[in-house]
Amino acid sequence: MKVFENFGLSHTLLETIKKLGFDKPTEIQEQSIPYIMEGKDVIGESATGSGKTLAFGCGIVDKVFPKKGLQALILTPTRELAEQVKDSLKQLAKNKNLNIISIYGGVSIGNQIDMLPKSEVVIATPGRLLDHLQRKTINLSQVKLVVLDEADRMFDMGFIEDVEKIIRACPSKRQTLFFSATISPRIINLSRKYMVHPVKVFAKNMVDPTKLKQVYYQVLKNLKLSLLTHLLNNEKSGLVMVFCNTRINTDFVAKNLKANDIDAIPIHGGLSQNKRTYTMGLFNKEKVGVLVCTDVASRGLHVENVSHIYNYEIPKDPKDYVHRIGRTARAGHEGKVVNLLSDNDYGSFSNILSEYRMFKIERMKNIDFKRISPVKQGRERGRNERSSSNFSENRSRFGQKKRFSHKRR
Repeated sequence: MKVFENFGLSHTLLETIKKLGFDKPTEIQEQSIPYIMEGKDVIGESATGSGKTLAFGCGIVDKVFPKKGLQALILTPTRELAEQVKDSLKQLAKNKNLNIISIYGGVSIGNQIDMLPKSEVVIATPGRLLDHLQRKTINLSQVKLVVLDEADRMFDMGFIEDVEKIIRACPSKRQTLFFSATISPRIINLSRKYMVHPVKVFAKNMVDPTKLKQVYYQVLKNLKLSLLTHLLNNEKSGLVMVFCNTRINTDFVAKNLKANDIDAIPIHGGLSQNKRTYTMGLFNKEKVGVLVCTDVASRGLHVENVSHIYNYEIPKDPKDYVHRIGRTARAGHEGKVVNLLSDNDYGSFSNILSEYRMFKIERMKNIDFKRISPVKQGRERGRNERSSSNFSENRSRFGQKKRFSHKRR
């Protein structure tokens, strides 16, 4: 494996990297940094947490200069990722006196307008940056490096038209970097429009499949909450992430877990930025043990020490399942994924098994657990759970016809 000294980085940047505790580059850093430093356009595929920010950050820190106007622009799909990238770049550039700011919606635009003329590096969500372009409060004429972070997520969230408008507003003579957890045909098509002979680099998934156990339970929909509560109370775990498909269900599950003395907190796109930042801070500092979330937390955000992933609802897109489970079994640690399946989950679960045939997802035996009565919340009325806590009486419904296996015909 190469070392950072082989990449043509400045002495100041190398010293900073060393002080930050990075002894050797990750795979995506080793593959991409040399091309970035040469000024080439790069398409990089690598999982969340694999070191993409440091990779493009090296190019930014060594190629951007103080008091020369806005020179580097990073687009991210979410406010949380924008803040995270900003914090990482500030650490990397702390010896260079660069003004690095993040801009996104949900907060006052006035402060951003005041800071933009003094900034050399901007990390932005597309909608708010487009707002500044329309107001003429940002000047992109000196931008020489554009980064699209979590590019596939931009498509998923419907931002791509805004992204294209922003890229077209930047100088044609520039370096362009696309980084993403998955490189889809849509990203390749985008690269053909806005990149010049891009180099493609790929890194292996950081999740260790030998340390990741995946299981599923078959359960009636109105017993899911009872089963989840039972498992959380009886499974030895570190930090836990519980994924739901909607904001309403995220709030509903978090509220009911708390009502049953489980230290849980929700996060989704409907919360204010301050609330979302506060929530992630509590979870990262292990002040709360269970984060109930939508897929806003499956991508981009840096979370360590997650031992268990619970899919309270199965995502409709198989790729989202992969991103969710990628939050555990990292860096040599063991992890477990628990899927709770009811009637409306079988179609999505079948799609996952069909697309990722290498997955070994074990069916768990029926277990006894205590029935709980959900607390009503908003539009989610939460029907009283009325079936027996023993799964045996439901076997005819969830038996042979609904049995899943990772082996597909």
